Amino acid sequence: MKRTLASLVLAIAVFGVGPALAQPGSVAGTVVDPDGRPTPDATVLISDQSAVRDTAVTDGQGRFQSGNLPAGRYELAVVLPGFRAAPTTVELSSGATQTVTIALVISAVSESVVVTAAGRALPRSRVTDSVTVVTGDDIAARQFETVADALRFSVPGLGVTSIGGRGGTTALFTRGGESDFTLVMIDGVRINGFGGSFDFAHLPVGDIERIEVVRGPQSAVYGSDAIGGVVQIVTKQGGPIRLSSVIEGGTLGTSRVSMNTTGSAGEVSWGASFEQLDTDGQDGETTRSGETVSNDQYLRRDMSLNGRWRGERGTTIRSVFRYGTNERGFPGAWGSDPGDTYGGIDIVSRGTNDSRLFSVGVDQRFGSRVDQRVELSHTNNDSEFASPFGESVSDANRLTLRARTDATLRPGIVATGGFDVQQEQASSTFITDSSFAEVPIDRQMLGFFGELRFDPTSSLSVTAGIRGDRITREALPGDGFGRPLFSDETEVAANPKVSVGWYLRPASVTPDWTRLRVSAGTGIRPPSAFEIAFTDNPALKSERTRSVDFGVEQAVAGGRVVVEATAFFNRYDDLIVSVGQSFQNASQFRTDNLSNSRARGLELAATGRTPQGFEARVTYTWLHTEILALDSTESEAPGGFTVGDALLRRPRHQGSVELSFIQPRYSAFTSIGTRSSTFDVDPTFGSFGGFFDNPGYAVVNLGGSVGIWTGVDLTARVLNLLDRDYEEAFGFPSLGRSVIAGVRVVGTR
Repeated sequence: MKRTLASLVLAIAVFGVGPALAQPGSVAGTVVDPDGRPTPDATVLISDQSAVRDTAVTDGQGRFQSGNLPAGRYELAVVLPGFRAAPTTVELSSGATQTVTIALVISAVSESVVVTAAGRALPRSRVTDSVTVVTGDDIAARQFETVADALRFSVPGLGVTSIGGRGGTTALFTRGGESDFTLVMIDGVRINGFGGSFDFAHLPVGDIERIEVVRGPQSAVYGSDAIGGVVQIVTKQGGPIRLSSVIEGGTLGTSRVSMNTTGSAGEVSWGASFEQLDTDGQDGETTRSGETVSNDQYLRRDMSLNGRWRGERGTTIRSVFRYGTNERGFPGAWGSDPGDTYGGIDIVSRGTNDSRLFSVGVDQRFGSRVDQRVELSHTNNDSEFASPFGESVSDANRLTLRARTDATLRPGIVATGGFDVQQEQASSTFITDSSFAEVPIDRQMLGFFGELRFDPTSSLSVTAGIRGDRITREALPGDGFGRPLFSDETEVAANPKVSVGWYLRPASVTPDWTRLRVSAGTGIRPPSAFEIAFTDNPALKSERTRSVDFGVEQAVAGGRVVVEATAFFNRYDDLIVSVGQSFQNASQFRTDNLSNSRARGLELAATGRTPQGFEARVTYTWLHTEILALDSTESEAPGGFTVGDALLRRPRHQGSVELSFIQPRYSAFTSIGTRSSTFDVDPTFGSFGGFFDNPGYAVVNLGGSVGIWTGVDLTARVLNLLDRDYEEAFGFPSLGRSVIAGVRVVGTR
């Protein structure tokens, strides 16, 4: 296989040599605002029909320049919050320089780079999937503390549920899917646990450039775990040398310190950050039984380093390193208790997590038609947990090699091919052999993928792809409690996807543009380590989904208002479930791929902006989820559920309203998040303790900032302004009213 791949790369390289001998060209120009004034600090995207080829930032006079561009046709777009420019097309001949002037208009939705949907950088306006981008500017203006908060208020179709306050386990349900159905990446590196699990409670925000959220299955590109969607965090890097810091504190003994720097020097660019969050949590609160809450403290520290070297002959070398550690107490459920199962505050349970990430990648461009990317990454997660029953540890490692080639076959047609190899290992105190010695679970995944993108006109884009995965779990000894000796097990899966984007009225013709989107695809999620360890089924296989969505985006009022609506339909099959006594005829094993469910819904979003700095964003999601009958049965459902029950913790109605007013010296914002009731379980004994309705709620946040010197702002916010009592997860009270104030410093050289 290696020899074949090397031959393919060599052939592609030779194919691209001819254009490489031509003299490169350049494009330069000026970006001006709606009044014709030069606009500094605007990012210009230079794209051909394959991807974004370069970016340039305007100087104090609004000027930009990009060189070393092969001859060909390029499209220029501008990234600047609150503004948008009609696409500008230039034709570069060998050795020539084109000069342009790009005029901005007020826009509710700004242009952005999106790398997640296709695995390569594309302008958001050309992406054919359901995608939302939350920028670092959005996070700063609304003073979000966590990635979970940014997703909760800014992205339709997502359900975010936290157990308790800061640092409490936080799950993400994308379009009604399970909490382990969403692939999470940082700078292109997957960080999910073995089997797809991920806790959104511990992600820092200080170094974020943007968060890209692609909804719908993406297994045709990424393979396992991308069954419901992908969330990718892209961190800050490059540009003028910049130093920034945030220091803030407030009620509940909460403090946060964040420092980061970015910059470029010649061919090298970098980013570095450190962030610490410390809080006493809800210690001191009184439970309904009169106890005082304790053991709710939380401490998190994170650091990251990333760098990039870009040569003049199309070679780029990238590297990323991250380390994070956090510690939190777990006082248990002390809120709603209709089943009278409350056992008192847990003053012992406490967990510590350490995570590490390292990656290095090489991008190489051959001529004007072929791009090659190779990336090697490693992630490690260690956890320790102390409880009244003793201490336990767990460990997970993943090593990934990924390679892809993008080739422009002819103008408007781009073919992509590649592979990735993943080696996963997970171990735990609870995963043992018959002598109670810990045994690791090892799994290898080999995936080959291909995609064809067809852009016959600037208005129409069609993308079709497929991926094949070979998933091998290595032999596992028996445990003496019912799990027999498992020999090597191999599963083969194929996942196709097709998506279409069509500008019914292009933005280049009218600011009141109209765009339609359609996509369909499938996805898989292989079993987790515990699902493998605690079954007697040697052939437990992946969970699967089939999904279709239809969307429309409409700009009105000259582009100052954009309305988006998307309908989706998901079917989840082969879900892993405990067989139980009541339906043993359905399977001979303790657990099996028997369960099924479906979700359908409607996502609505509207964004508006005025020249005076007012911005409004409204989201609403209607979601209907339903548990279906088990395979081989007509009316039986798993775990005490009834066929037709809603899935746990998925609200039927959910929405948010964000209002902001931003000026150079001051800003203000308010946000309202609301949801209807959810179907939930007893907080102590789960489904064995019964099922209950968790009431809906509405939460109001308020805040703002004021500049006191150049680059120095005072910030303040009030969370849960009306001090509402509510529980995102039944039995676990969320934070009451809290006040946070601080100072934000930004310096540029």
